[in-house]
Amino acid sequence: METKQNPALAAMLMICASALIAVANLLAKALGTNALGPALHPLQVSQGRFMFALLAVGTVVAVMRPTFTAPQWRLHMGRTTCGWLGVTLMFAAAAQIPLSDAVAISFLNPIFTMMLAIPLLGERVGPIRWIAAAFALCGALVLLRPGAGSFQPGAVLALLSAMIIGLEIILIKWLSGMQRPLQVLLINNTMGTVIATTAMLFVWEPPTGAQWVALGGLGFAMISAQTFFVNAMARAEASFVVPFSYATLVFVTVYDTLIFGVLPDWVSVTGAVIILSGAALLAWREAVHRRRAA
Repeated sequence: METKQNPALAAMLMICASALIAVANLLAKALGTNALGPALHPLQVSQGRFMFALLAVGTVVAVMRPTFTAPQWRLHMGRTTCGWLGVTLMFAAAAQIPLSDAVAISFLNPIFTMMLAIPLLGERVGPIRWIAAAFALCGALVLLRPGAGSFQPGAVLALLSAMIIGLEIILIKWLSGMQRPLQVLLINNTMGTVIATTAMLFVWEPPTGAQWVALGGLGFAMISAQTFFVNAMARAEASFVVPFSYATLVFVTVYDTLIFGVLPDWVSVTGAVIILSGAALLAWREAVHRRRAA
């Protein structure tokens, strides 16, 4: 049954997803610093994200008992590996640089997806898309703060995260239409928990009580954000609803300022504006392309 279109509701759902993604990044930053106790390794933080998300999805599956089809194991393994590595790098970046910078760089995901779609999906990219990519990459260069005294390794980690998640999006496109979303979430979080737990064993430290709560909140925030995101996309055209995800940058800036006392400087603002300009241009181009195709 097709979901009824409701653009206003879709916008609200996407804003809720953005707020929850910002919360997840905030919790990852708190866990990766000394805010809640001795800093946890990013591998341990990402393990908590997958483990608690799996508990949430597993509970839903146990209650609903849906019928699943034969999984595409290779695609699932590739997608999960990219997702785990991308999330781990993002959490490591969030612990080292302002959240606003890390999230701004994460908006390069669609740019890298576009670039990877050329060799992997055989898509053709026109001049406007390349201009959008150039804008976004210039913004990332600004946030990298090249220079002996200001270079930020954490920004490089965020950039690598965006590249890897861009590849994950390609794999998700291959999976789309093959399996139900709940099945994809269950397999993804099960595989992610196994991979993350194996990697985490080498760096595990006993979390404090507050850190256990934060790890649980991180997993719940991520799975809830995914749920809001999927429902938002089902209720309006992507070209309309995706720009509302840029509210994530607003939320993380507010959270970072109120909790960690980090105010974005002019370099952060400039880089974020340039990246968002490129992402907005790409979203506009996609909307025009879809209208012409229709």
